[in-house]
Amino acid sequence: MRTFLKLIPVLPFLLLLNTSCKSRLTSDEEGKLWHDSEPNTLYAQSTPALNQGISDSRRNAITQAVAAASPAVVGINVTEVREYVYRDPFSMFWENDPFWSQFMRPKSKTVKQEVKSLGSGFIISPDGYILTNAHVAGNATKIVVTMTDGKRLDAKLIGGDNLTDIALLKIDGNSFPYLKLGNSGQVIVGEWAIALGNPFGLFDINDKPSVTVGVVSATGLNFPDMDGRSYRDMIQTDAAINSGNSGGPLINANAEVIGMNTFIYSAGGQGSIGIGFAIPINRVKTIVEDLRRSGQIDRTFRTGITVQSIDQRLAKVFGLENTDGVVVVNLEAGSPGEKAGLKVGDVIVEANGSKIKGDQDLSWAVRELRAGDLLKLKLYRDKKTLTISVRLEK
Repeated sequence: MRTFLKLIPVLPFLLLLNTSCKSRLTSDEEGKLWHDSEPNTLYAQSTPALNQGISDSRRNAITQAVAAASPAVVGINVTEVREYVYRDPFSMFWENDPFWSQFMRPKSKTVKQEVKSLGSGFIISPDGYILTNAHVAGNATKIVVTMTDGKRLDAKLIGGDNLTDIALLKIDGNSFPYLKLGNSGQVIVGEWAIALGNPFGLFDINDKPSVTVGVVSATGLNFPDMDGRSYRDMIQTDAAINSGNSGGPLINANAEVIGMNTFIYSAGGQGSIGIGFAIPINRVKTIVEDLRRSGQIDRTFRTGITVQSIDQRLAKVFGLENTDGVVVVNLEAGSPGEKAGLKVGDVIVEANGSKIKGDQDLSWAVRELRAGDLLKLKLYRDKKTLTISVRLEK
């Protein structure tokens, strides 16, 4: 009733407006005004075309890429057994006492506990091989994947590499939808980036991946080691990545995988702030076949090269402008380094495209290599710049 009373004062205004219109139509400009009051036939004719244009715009490259990629994305549920050491809380009162510690011993025991977690993954072959992060499934005792058709399938851990944070799973079956692995070396900063996955377990609830869209914000980013993992040459995106997205694909507008969503920068652990990072897919390609074949990555190799970081004194000795680089101080006889032509006194300033400022940089540059790989070194010798390739051996 109160609503009706509020509308009443509006009625006289509407009636007045109607009267005003009638009086204008009988003025000297009657013809013009009457013409203006007729239906806009041009607008009426253009409306279907306009609506069609809007409808067509909804079916753009992004929506087509999502439709093509979604069936090959999976949600991952992991059960892991973790061991914890339990200490008697009362032992703190006497374990540091010289007298009582003679008679009492600290009480502790190892407790095993099942821990459940979730993540994302994507199928890379019709026979059911799945890629995800090692921190998602690398230590799992049981893995169940959720498909877009609602099926829950047991998965087997084929192998994992903790250093690069990559794991390979397998589900039984054939004719699975799978994603094409793109070329992360051709990624363009500013191009569309689409993240698909299982944030907060939403895939498991709805049997379909959640989709977020952004751009490639940067490429080639390196980070300090985290929990024994090396994150090099990473792709940054502002497509929202949250808990549960780890291991899911980052695709381009062609529905090609350009990266594996892995971690984010977050303000106080509050979730995505638009700064997420993905492992470049080219890096994944280099180890996936070894994981498929042997379940692990063998990184035992030798170079026979011993180096030392450069200080101000050595910089003066070698006539260097700064202390960047490492100097070769020893070469094993018959070693790969000696065979390649390295000499004691060479100053290495770059390894496989990475700048070398100290011995730690060189360790990072070679730690992901394997026997048979080439280590391409840029160095200074006798005030000349040389490039030497060292073939790593067992």
